[in-house]
Amino acid sequence: MALTVNTNVSSLNAQRNLAKSGEGLATSMERLASGMRINSAKDDAAGMQISTRLTSQISGLAVAQRNANDGISMAQTAEGALQSSTDILQRMRELSLQSANGSNSKEDREALQKEVTALQTELTRI
Repeated sequence: MALTVNTNVSSLNAQRNLAKSGEGLATSMERLASGMRINSAKDDAAGMQISTRLTSQISGLAVAQRNANDGISMAQTAEGALQSSTDILQRMRELSLQSANGSNSKEDREALQKEVTALQTELTRI
């Protein structure tokens, strides 16, 4: 009894080409789904390394920008406090000059002193 093995070479070639096309389709679908040309190191190792480095630089710059904005906000807050302090001190100077006027009565000077005391409290609060 003789055994014969029949191989269909064209069928095997078609199967191999179909598997290769399926792999290409999977890669294309992965790229379409992610929107990126490089999804893993096997796609482009050097490009992936550059992409990773640039991504980390972007993250670092975003943190630096947030820190700079926080610093600007702090400076603006300090500037507002200094402006308020300047306004209070100028008003206190005006009151002291006004109280030095000899035409003020005792009640007038007490009212002026009461306002100066309130301004001192406000200045301390700032």
